[in-house]
Amino acid sequence: MAYTFPKKEKLKSKKLIEQLFSEGKSVTAFPLRLVFLETALEHNVTAQTGVSVSKRLFKKAVDRNRIKRLMREAYRLNKAHYFNNITTQYAFMILYIGKEKPNFIDVDTKTKLLFDKFLNKSSKA
Repeated sequence: MAYTFPKKEKLKSKKLIEQLFSEGKSVTAFPLRLVFLETALEHNVTAQTGVSVSKRLFKKAVDRNRIKRLMREAYRLNKAHYFNNITTQYAFMILYIGKEKPNFIDVDTKTKLLFDKFLNKSSKA
């Protein structure tokens, strides 16, 4: 798995997003929450991922977009290390639930912790 985040790995299907939030499981490493669902994807990828930041907590679009950029970058850099060995396909949504604007080091550290928790939870199920 390369250090890229191509279009086919982005979660865009409204039906899949609704199903993800209604049937999915979640793990949390504050200020991040990962909602995941094992599913069959159209493309030959291991995971489709989306990121989201609350409009209620961050009124300015500039702030929300910056946080989403940081989250996507942390995902892009860490996905090869964590998801090379999984064979099932997943849909992911990474939510930012904190109230302060983060820096990249914090987001990257919490993303690694979040993926560790996900691998532990998914291997037990």
